[in-house]
Amino acid sequence: MTTTTDQRLPQLTADTFLTDGGIETSLIYGEGIDLPDFAAFVLLDDELGRAAIDRYFHGYAEIASRDGVGLLLETATWRASADWGARLGYDAASLARVNRDAVQQLQQVRDRFPGITVVVSGCVGPRGDGYVVGETMSSDEAAAYHAPQAAAFAEAGADLITAITMTYADEAVGVARAAQAAGLPCVIAFTVETDGRLPSGETLQAAVEAVDAATNAYPAYFMINCAHPTHFEGALQQGAAWTQRIGGIRANASRMSHAELDAATELDAGDPAELAAQYASLRASFPTLRVLGGCCGTDHRHLDAISRACAPQGARQPP
Repeated sequence: MTTTTDQRLPQLTADTFLTDGGIETSLIYGEGIDLPDFAAFVLLDDELGRAAIDRYFHGYAEIASRDGVGLLLETATWRASADWGARLGYDAASLARVNRDAVQQLQQVRDRFPGITVVVSGCVGPRGDGYVVGETMSSDEAAAYHAPQAAAFAEAGADLITAITMTYADEAVGVARAAQAAGLPCVIAFTVETDGRLPSGETLQAAVEAVDAATNAYPAYFMINCAHPTHFEGALQQGAAWTQRIGGIRANASRMSHAELDAATELDAGDPAELAAQYASLRASFPTLRVLGGCCGTDHRHLDAISRACAPQGARQPP
């Protein structure tokens, strides 16, 4: 995990930084809210929707505050890019507005918790599906595609950009270049299949090294998300330079494959205590894993258990 003097990235030197869980699955299954195309950003245009998002993030801030750890908040904008926005009736101007609004909403959450360190990240998703590569872009095409969203985040005062569920290296390179052009640090989170490889077939090592080589190691660090720890723990190599660039995980609650999750009609929330123990074990082997959150199927219960298992002894609270 790279060290830096950028004050927007206190998670680089902290012991533990929490993030949220799976916002889309939490809202769909926990709140009964319909999210077309799995797009949470549409809720920002509705008073009740904004309130639901606010409640969601407020709960994670309470966990971080209780345990005295940092908190990285990701905007509800995983789908708020041009192609997905067009499917949902958003043009370039309305997408820019909603991306700015998402940042400002989390800045307001931060203001309500002055006792903890809160970082606001603009969340970028893949142009295509988060599980399947589909049609690919060159890194230059990806940089152009993601540039408007990056610019909106920068205008709103986000601290960084995080690309979630990247399925191949070239798109991740493009996001990094878009973030750099917007003047923001970035984080790249790759998703993997049950064999520990990206949906493109690339190994984690190859993907991390390709992005670093193409961007002069611009990402502040990398993450793994939208996969169960059992899917990727075997791919990590203790002491390897590329593994030390991985600074966080946002795992799924379920052990199911992406294809199985796509076909599922009920939520598999797994076992929060078991997931927390797996996080603690990974941290013991890979101390650069400082940023800890969840993805599909995880909610406040999982992050509560993860925080209790991984927060520093002097900070964590008993159940």
